[in-house]
Amino acid sequence: MPANLPEEAPLEMTLQKLEGNPPGSIEVKTTPQGLLGKRLLLIAATGVLGMAASTEVRFAFSRDGLDFIEILLLLLFVPLFCWIAFGFVSSTIGFIKLMVGGHPGFTAITGSIRDLDNRTAVLMPVYNEGVDAVMGRVEAMATSIAAAGVGKHVDFFILSDSNPEHGKEEWAAWEKIAREAPINVYYRRREKNIARKPGNISEWLERFGSAYEYMVILDADSLMSGDAIHGMISIMEQRPSIGLLQTVPMTINARTVFQRWMQFAGYAYGPIASAGLLWWSGSEANFWGHNAIVRVKAFAESCGLPQLGGAPPFGGHILSHDMVESALLRRRGWAVHMLMIDGSYEEFPPTIVDHAIRDRRWMQGNLQHLRLLDAPGLHWTSRMHLLIGASAYLTSPAWLVLIITAIAQAGFQGHNPITETTPPSVLWLTILLLFGPKFMGLTWLLSRRERRERYGGTWSVIKSVLLEIPLAVLLAPVTMVNQLLALGEILLGRSSGWNAQSREAKGLTVRDVLPNLKPHILLGVLFAATVFIDPITAAWLSPLTIGLLTAPWLVSLTSRTGAGAVLGRNGYFKVPPPINVGRVPSELV
Repeated sequence: MPANLPEEAPLEMTLQKLEGNPPGSIEVKTTPQGLLGKRLLLIAATGVLGMAASTEVRFAFSRDGLDFIEILLLLLFVPLFCWIAFGFVSSTIGFIKLMVGGHPGFTAITGSIRDLDNRTAVLMPVYNEGVDAVMGRVEAMATSIAAAGVGKHVDFFILSDSNPEHGKEEWAAWEKIAREAPINVYYRRREKNIARKPGNISEWLERFGSAYEYMVILDADSLMSGDAIHGMISIMEQRPSIGLLQTVPMTINARTVFQRWMQFAGYAYGPIASAGLLWWSGSEANFWGHNAIVRVKAFAESCGLPQLGGAPPFGGHILSHDMVESALLRRRGWAVHMLMIDGSYEEFPPTIVDHAIRDRRWMQGNLQHLRLLDAPGLHWTSRMHLLIGASAYLTSPAWLVLIITAIAQAGFQGHNPITETTPPSVLWLTILLLFGPKFMGLTWLLSRRERRERYGGTWSVIKSVLLEIPLAVLLAPVTMVNQLLALGEILLGRSSGWNAQSREAKGLTVRDVLPNLKPHILLGVLFAATVFIDPITAAWLSPLTIGLLTAPWLVSLTSRTGAGAVLGRNGYFKVPPPINVGRVPSELV
């Protein structure tokens, strides 16, 4: 039987201080040219759009003087408008990069085998996951790594935090794979699951870290090709000041309507958003916790996470550790870059419910970042990443307060300044900012014949976008209420805990989901009742009202694999197949 672990090679994980003087820093040598100018352009363009719209609204409100409610509406309108303007500007830059700059989107990555002098560990942390699916991905990646010609440089580690019974199944499956795998595949299960995934990685570093120069960090649902891993190692070898390379993983194994819908959205709109993010992030990119390669010693000296003072949910272990780790790497002077390459994949939650559960955990972690914005030595772009991540979960309550304020204005004063006095130019600009990135994605998909064919042809692309847009409109208020409820739980001191993610496609009935969607329906009824206060306001709220009242049917219908298969057979949500990553079971792609 193969050994389950190699000889230990300990490496100290240095605990970082988030107060006092920052640590020393090395020089970043891979900063793109003109990066400051790019960021100032992004911020200035966002500010110009926000200022233009808010000025128009303020002038409209001021015709008969500003009252308290109108001032409150303006205070809410400006940051919310700037939020959507920022995303639009970033996507527009990405669109220009793809269309004019000739960037092909997701590209192949290559490297020279003779350039590889150091060892790499591929780490897959698991926690009570489906054993067959996980081991199928492990086997496929081991085969692909060997086929890429780098098997002698790479070891694969399955790092389990599963319970003992689940661990027995993992061990049995690992034994079979390890005997036949063309590279070293090791298995380790922790008895005490301390600090979740960061603790899992830290424990591995403290036992085996000094034997490896690089580590590729995965999630249990990750899949990466050997060529992608080989190319990333080569870049790290040639650029010694890079501490982390983050890929943009694309979705695979989409079976339910929700997964197929999200997969298509990622393929259709993701490239322009990613190209824009890559353009302004430069050497201060983000870390998403998986499908990335990290320089081991840089991570060990820079990323030992302390616990935050106080109890969860705002204190304790840092949940969204990845964004903090990238900020700490950059604080030491290590560059953090993002790559848009083929061969990097992940799965998406099968239902809206499962996505909301994951989003709840992300919300808690991202809101913890508000406590870290003043940490010493962080690059200002790293602080911006942390602020953007936290702000994403504060927009939902802000939108609701804006809506309620407008309804109150209509109820108490007999008019609604948003619906009655907002200039048409601002309304059309808002629509452009919200839906512009979708039509830019559509334009990019249709711009080249070979790309259109990979997505099922012109009509398949067009009808997929025409279906995706109304679905997105219906989902938006559901997500808003989900985030509001999650924020309420966090403010009440309820931590998200740590449960295994559901990755299995199980259809949900309306009866299954109705009990948890009562707040959505109640809010939908209240919005509908505004027709008795002000019919114009009710008409403006109708997309939200319809989305909330139909939420049980939306959640149920999009959870079904049969309906997903029907959509696929009729040419909806077609995407290119993943590149060959080895002997992957058909149900995984």
